[in-house]
Amino acid sequence: MDEPLPSATIRTRVTVPLRFPDGYVTTARVHTFHGLVDGREHLAFGLGEPGGAAPPLVRPHSECLTGDVFGSQRCDCGPQLREAVERIAEAGGYLLYLRQEGRGIGLYAKLDAYALQDDGLDTYEANLALGRGADERDYTVAAQMLAALGVDRVALLSNNPDKADQIERLGITVADRVATGVHLSPANAGYLAAKVTRADHALDLPFVP
Repeated sequence: MDEPLPSATIRTRVTVPLRFPDGYVTTARVHTFHGLVDGREHLAFGLGEPGGAAPPLVRPHSECLTGDVFGSQRCDCGPQLREAVERIAEAGGYLLYLRQEGRGIGLYAKLDAYALQDDGLDTYEANLALGRGADERDYTVAAQMLAALGVDRVALLSNNPDKADQIERLGITVADRVATGVHLSPANAGYLAAKVTRADHALDLPFVP
């Protein structure tokens, strides 16, 4: 870590019952924070009970309105969110819900990128064509939230090596990397392939060597 991580504090904590469209239910302890560096309203969902000396299972999940809420099949965000909540509830840990729509470029720009993808660009090329970064997400707030929660070691539930690298550089030890499932559909096959070939995501796709 090049510079000390700015401190954040827990603002409030409230218990929220969760229910997903497939009927899965659980309860989360939802935390809000003071002092997050970007000033956005990120949330930490405490799920289950961490066991013994094992590090908590943690997924930093970037907001995806189209996938998380409306069930868009152009990405795998909604299924990953659903999977993560259940796996973390079983193991004990935190889902960090980060307000970084469209890999950090925002909702409208993400939809502009969809239009470019319809013309043949992949998801990373489309962001670049809009004059944005291929992936603008910054996980400083994730590290701040974990530090505020008293967590300095995690089992990271993610296929994205950049998440692990950033979290480590920010002073949180990634004791284990845990892969998510592969949520493949005809509509998101190209999107998932781009994740593997352009950003080294750990996804075992049958059509990507």
